[in-house]
Amino acid sequence: MRIISKKALRDYWTRVPEAKSELEAWYAEVKAANWASPVDVKAKYGSASILKGGRVVFNICGNRYRLVVKINYTYRTIYIRFLGTHREYDKINAETV
Repeated sequence: MRIISKKALRDYWTRVPEAKSELEAWYAEVKAANWASPVDVKAKYGSASILKGGRVVFNICGNRYRLVVKINYTYRTIYIRFLGTHREYDKINAETV
């Protein structure tokens, strides 16, 4: 999968170093993946939440942080839409962010 963009992850783990190792692991695993549908995502990440419009919410660091992405399965591209604490996540609409 192609992830747009790693810079968003890097910027976040610079501010929140405790998230670095899990975000790096997520990035490596997803970059090597070849997801054709939400079923493929759930097979790898059972706790991921599948939303409308190709949105997926991943739990990072035991659900202390949330990562919202939009996946274009046809082009195997993932767009990072939001990364923040669970409290910050509660303030957004994950289906439109």
